[in-house]
Amino acid sequence: MKRNLLKLALLSTALTATGAMAQDVTLTIESWRNDDLVLWQDKIIPAFEAENPGIKVNFTPSAPAEYNAVLNSKLDAGSAGDIITCRPFDASLALFEAGHLADLADMEAMGNFSDVAKSAWQTDDGASTFCVPMASVIHGFIYNKDAFAEVGVEVPTTEAEFFAVLDAFKEDGGYIPMAMGTNDQWEAATMGYNNIGPNYWKGEEGRRALIAGEQKLTDEAWTAPYATLAKWGAYLGDGYEAQTYPDSQNLFTLGRAAIYPAGSWEISGFNAQADFEMGAFKPPVQNAGDTCYISDHTDIGIGMNAATDNPEAAKVFLAWVGSPEFASIFGNALPGFFPLSKEPVELTDPLAKEIVGWRGECESTIRSTYQILSRGTPNLENETWGASVAAIKGTSTPEELGADLQAGLASWYAPQQ
Repeated sequence: MKRNLLKLALLSTALTATGAMAQDVTLTIESWRNDDLVLWQDKIIPAFEAENPGIKVNFTPSAPAEYNAVLNSKLDAGSAGDIITCRPFDASLALFEAGHLADLADMEAMGNFSDVAKSAWQTDDGASTFCVPMASVIHGFIYNKDAFAEVGVEVPTTEAEFFAVLDAFKEDGGYIPMAMGTNDQWEAATMGYNNIGPNYWKGEEGRRALIAGEQKLTDEAWTAPYATLAKWGAYLGDGYEAQTYPDSQNLFTLGRAAIYPAGSWEISGFNAQADFEMGAFKPPVQNAGDTCYISDHTDIGIGMNAATDNPEAAKVFLAWVGSPEFASIFGNALPGFFPLSKEPVELTDPLAKEIVGWRGECESTIRSTYQILSRGTPNLENETWGASVAAIKGTSTPEELGADLQAGLASWYAPQQ
């Protein structure tokens, strides 16, 4: 009897220890989204922990501009967290190829995402997927509804209508027609060229043709957007050349500008800062009835540190991130970051609902420079920043810009040689 009691006592001790171990598993998440800290602490993590009481989660973001360097240092030192928030395409591919991100292709949750959604976090051949897709951002234009009503203009659908609206605001003089500067350069390419460009190169058709070497940056489909950007300078207000990204945000939210070339990530901030009603319109097509294309850019994913001491718990968390429950929490708590899961998410923010509705009206594509084409030197993404600024300022012709970009790409990218 004593032996039986001893066995029971030992078994009880072992079970207690096992339970304690399970409850002691803590996952640390590396991220650049420091603006989302409260969202993770107040909504996402409590929802996960309620369903998985044996796993605790810490969200430990770095400053966005420092994230890549900080993360790489931690990974090299073996001190990085269990979960790695993934930037799209080459930055994360490099981490996978260096052995820092685990292959997640066999996870059942990956079936919740389309091939396009997964493409930002796959090897070029699609054989390995190393991050669970979380969200995309969509480009278009956000506008001040009060200003439109005051000046008596309608939402434009074609380029001719778009410039007529800008002309009306310029003539009225009460508002800067459009808030965007060129000081920081990236906006001119991201909210300029890659916003309107897909309507010219027909989205994925043109983007894939460029990667395959079947189209060139000197083709009209790729130079024509620069000719359109060249018209923008007249509507951006005095001193736009020195205007920073925060300057542009402030001009719009303070009600001084009528239109803002946008990424959907602005929604939360604009909701908090603007005291007027906002609407959104998609990039105008060249002719009425044309197929429309939108930049629905895969922006953020999440993967597993290949060196984690808690792979089972990490996969439980990643599977949950791939669930409709997470998509609903994330999509509504952070409007403008649109879930990529196949199952539709009901969004409550009116501006976010308006923008994500374009997916049902237009063909989706991603930014033209992000996959494969910016791996060499000169970097096509960075070169496109400068080219877009030059187009707006009128310091180079569209044809000159296309020729320079093509020469740079061809200097290192074999399919374009």
